[in-house]
Amino acid sequence: MKSVSYTSQQGFTLVEVMIVVVVIALLAGVAYPSYTDYVQRGYRSEGQALLNDTAAAQERYYAQNYVYITDVADIAKLNTRTSSSTGKYTLTVSAAANDGGYTLTATQQFNDGTCGNLTLDALGNRGRTGSGKTVAECWR
Repeated sequence: MKSVSYTSQQGFTLVEVMIVVVVIALLAGVAYPSYTDYVQRGYRSEGQALLNDTAAAQERYYAQNYVYITDVADIAKLNTRTSSSTGKYTLTVSAAANDGGYTLTATQQFNDGTCGNLTLDALGNRGRTGSGKTVAECWR
């Protein structure tokens, strides 16, 4: 009697590997934009914190001196930071008509074209310079 030996297939075929590559590419195509949006939203929270902290410092300064700081050269008088903790935003201060006394601007140092720079004035009005998202979306 002859013995018949069967060889079992080892490994994957090229078609199977290509299907896996296509599935991974589709998942990455969906996940990457969501991930970058999530990261940028985290960065924006740094800018918001910088603006809110500085606005509180402005109000404390006003309570003691009856004047707001509106010149970048005088911002050290507020005893606050001029950039966010990781450096994603830098702070500037100015005065404009109908802003209540000052306008704070957090200038972004990363590529955020949808929200751009964040602003906050003495009246509590929030703003942004970008055009891809609404103010509410940029400040959430």
